[in-house]
Amino acid sequence: MLLSSVFQQLYNMADSIVAGNFAGEDALAAVGASFPVTMIFVAIAMGGSIGCNVVISQYFGGKDYRNMRLAINTSFISFVALSIFLSVLGFIFCDPVISLLHTPRNIFDSSSLYLRVYILGLIFLFVYNICNAIFTALGDSKTPLYFLIASSLGNIGLDLLFVAVFNWGVAGVAWATFVAQGVASTLAFVVLIKRLSALKAETCDKAPLFSASMLIHISRIAVPSIIQQSFVSVGNVFIQSIINGYGSATVAGYSAAVKINTFCITCFTSLCNGLSSYTAQNIGAKKLKRVVKGYKSGLVMILSVCAVLTSVSLVFKDSLVSLFMNSPSETAIQTGSSFLIITSPFYFSVAVKLITDAVLKGGGAMASFMTTTFSDLIIRVVMAFVLSPFFGTDGIWWSWPIGWIISAAISLTLYFIGTWRPKYARGIALNHR
Repeated sequence: MLLSSVFQQLYNMADSIVAGNFAGEDALAAVGASFPVTMIFVAIAMGGSIGCNVVISQYFGGKDYRNMRLAINTSFISFVALSIFLSVLGFIFCDPVISLLHTPRNIFDSSSLYLRVYILGLIFLFVYNICNAIFTALGDSKTPLYFLIASSLGNIGLDLLFVAVFNWGVAGVAWATFVAQGVASTLAFVVLIKRLSALKAETCDKAPLFSASMLIHISRIAVPSIIQQSFVSVGNVFIQSIINGYGSATVAGYSAAVKINTFCITCFTSLCNGLSSYTAQNIGAKKLKRVVKGYKSGLVMILSVCAVLTSVSLVFKDSLVSLFMNSPSETAIQTGSSFLIITSPFYFSVAVKLITDAVLKGGGAMASFMTTTFSDLIIRVVMAFVLSPFFGTDGIWWSWPIGWIISAAISLTLYFIGTWRPKYARGIALNHR
């Protein structure tokens, strides 16, 4: 799953690197200016898949295969319908949203073009995420990785072909993502159908194609996850609107640095998704002590990854930012480097928060999970608006660590008081030390 997140991030990173190096700094800024909007769609897809993953994992852990397949069928139908609805909505409000972000006029049209092509491929994004969630719930994290590696490498090749050879600029970057993601989602869907057909033959249990009650059950976890993920992305939209006011060079520098930041956070999140599935499976099997053991192992894993990513971000900050641009301006380099210097030492805080949230989420404690996330985002957005008039962009960057530290403390408190435990086990004393 960690490798999957690495290659998944190559999509956006490759887009930005190719755009900045072969189409110029303004092209990088155009892709970056629409990034918070695209992340809202990603947040909805990921949030929904989290809910499906937890429910399917619990049925799989409890060996309730009929309800497991019913949850899978319901998830697929609901996801496709949601992706179509969001595509229509996205096309209608594309330009107004770009305008509300205070996007500089010199990159407005390119940013709008990139966003429209991205919206066209939303169904592929949603299908891939639900397939990935189901594979993981069934204990198979390798199959979607193989598709993703091939798709990511294909995306890089198409980026170079469309932009460096055909000179399509920002449009080339967008269409490369569309094609690569379409191939990945189609292959993942075909293989998953074969896998489920084999499982159906093995268990001989039939399940309806759709169930409203199952959708409600999935939604109890999926909707809070979607709100949580979307709330984070909406908060980033507000922060992006502040940054856009500093000009396209600053936007380009931030776009490069935030891609590095997103890459690191997504690596943490992938480990957390694994722990969420593990937690849900063991709760379904009523093996609560294994949840505590898994949490301790998860902490060791995520902090080890964190140490590597923090070191690389600090030591190679200038080179990482320059990677996204052919002839970067001094403002762009300084902006990106400053962001990484301020935020990367505090990856340890957000790592602890995310791995603890994974247990809360896997245990179905969505109120606790949402509390920690909303605290982080509200604090971050408020502090960005408060500090930026006094400290400029550095004030905006400091809002990240402040939000991470406070929300991590809240998450740990909720974990240790046991909000993640199912009702039947609230009285069981577990060793958390």
